Amino acid sequence: MPLLEVRDLVTEFRSSGGTVRAVDGVSLTVEPGEILGLVGESGCGKSATCRSILQLFGGSQGRIVSGQVLLNGIGDLAKMTERQMQMVRGKEASFIFQDPLTALNPTMRVGRQISEGAERHLGLGRHAAHQLAVDLLREVHVPSPERRVDAWPHEFSGGLRQRVVIAMALAMQPRLIIADEPTTALDVTVQNQILRLLAERRQKHQTAIILVTHDLGVVSEICDRVAVMYAGRIVETGSVDEVLDNPTHPYTRALLAALPSAAMRGQPLIPIEGAPPSLVAPPPGCRFAPRCAFATDMCRQGLPPELAARGGQATGHLDACILGEGR
Repeated sequence: MPLLEVRDLVTEFRSSGGTVRAVDGVSLTVEPGEILGLVGESGCGKSATCRSILQLFGGSQGRIVSGQVLLNGIGDLAKMTERQMQMVRGKEASFIFQDPLTALNPTMRVGRQISEGAERHLGLGRHAAHQLAVDLLREVHVPSPERRVDAWPHEFSGGLRQRVVIAMALAMQPRLIIADEPTTALDVTVQNQILRLLAERRQKHQTAIILVTHDLGVVSEICDRVAVMYAGRIVETGSVDEVLDNPTHPYTRALLAALPSAAMRGQPLIPIEGAPPSLVAPPPGCRFAPRCAFATDMCRQGLPPELAARGGQATGHLDACILGEGR
């Protein structure tokens, strides 16, 4: 039974240019102990999907229009009030934000930021919560945690701040962690350390993780399954090996063709021509059709394609190309 099941999720945001349907009929599942990679170009709806799961819209004019978000048998998160969601966030599912500096309160010591949720939701006393913060800083490999627990966010480097944010996400041992591009702006060495932390947590506690990234190399290294998004929809999903070694949707193929590789040393990269469509007024039919070398009139004018099995239903490899495997 999936830990998380998202069914036909639709989320809209109000903007000066109109209503943006950033998430348009997204369905996905995550099993206990599984790492699902969510990939695609900037603006394709990855972060909006993840924020919708926990209703983390902040000051933006975002709202879930329809669909279900079923988590660990506790009900439909899409129908919960903000008060109810406050009991879910952190305890059942945690969110690791892209920018650790803005995710941390500059007026609070890091130990307090890690422990306050455990005090509130787990009923820990101040001393026990402080010790929990020290233990978590040690678990995420922050040097000298007994001393650093009383430091301020500005006293940490970017990599250490991201470790603090991960410690905050782990504080109440949630079954699900959503990591929204947690290695952005970090150097390669620190990036690998952060990815190892997430992998260790999954292995040690069977924590499920949704990892949002634009880096297919990261996906191949750490994820079990991958879902490829384009213009608010999932266009291909399956195991990492199936999708990366045998991509069936033209968009996934184009993403992979645009990646540098040792085999193509000295050859020019192949960019994806054009730009993603406006989500205020998206085109009919397949949204990738204006940029697709295989597109036909049926692709451009027909109904939006649904995810369909490729290579047999048992493989779990699906794509949303109306041309199917015959292209």
